[in-house]
Amino acid sequence: MGMLSNKIQREQLKPGDHIYSWRQAYIYAHHGIYVGDGKVIHFTRGAGQEIGTGTVLDRIIFSSSPSHSSDNPCPICGDQSRLDGVLSSCIDCFLSGGDLYLFEYGVNPAVFLAKPRGGTCTLASSDPPEDVLHRAFFLLENGFGVYHIFKNNCEDFAIYCKTGLLVFTSISIGRSGQACSILAAASAVISSPLRFLTTSFSGLAAVGYGIYCVSRLVSDIGVRRDVSKVAVEKLVDSSGLMSLAATETVKEE
Repeated sequence: MGMLSNKIQREQLKPGDHIYSWRQAYIYAHHGIYVGDGKVIHFTRGAGQEIGTGTVLDRIIFSSSPSHSSDNPCPICGDQSRLDGVLSSCIDCFLSGGDLYLFEYGVNPAVFLAKPRGGTCTLASSDPPEDVLHRAFFLLENGFGVYHIFKNNCEDFAIYCKTGLLVFTSISIGRSGQACSILAAASAVISSPLRFLTTSFSGLAAVGYGIYCVSRLVSDIGVRRDVSKVAVEKLVDSSGLMSLAATETVKEE
């Protein structure tokens, strides 16, 4: 993989890899965990939309659910067009015609900042493949809570499977790299008084990009302090239902 691209070939995949594929002209990426035998476990809102924000974005960003219609189901996965939550799909359905990329773990800050687009790498370290696969298959059976574009999305799911880390503060927004990039970009444009220190275009661009980079870095799950390592079994409440709200207080002993 190069500095600017994480693209890989299918034959390079190993069980437990966190993979992703860009959607809608690189507007966003869909993430999942490769579990072997050509299968991917991933988290989607489904039902025709990926994010369901109730805004104009819903007309732009389509579902990452498999692209086969109910009239032409995938010969491997069957008809998954109306399913949501945590799914197991073949890699072709997961990619939905897109290219294959590998999410990187344990990168150093210089590499992290050299990749201007969020949602491609993290400073956090990955757990062993057997732990990753255990979490992925457990969540396939029990779910991963309610999909939310900023607080609980497909990238959050894959990162949790790889690391066991979850944000445990109720006010935190933007756990995933993609969400953090959006918020960092907004912060760079409108929220910093440093933009008044220069009036030149190049100066404004440098200040804005600097704010963007710092915001991304401090928001990375490998750096921030409002995270806890949570055993996947502890995400299920006494009634057997997945309850991510419990992670605000529970910590793995």
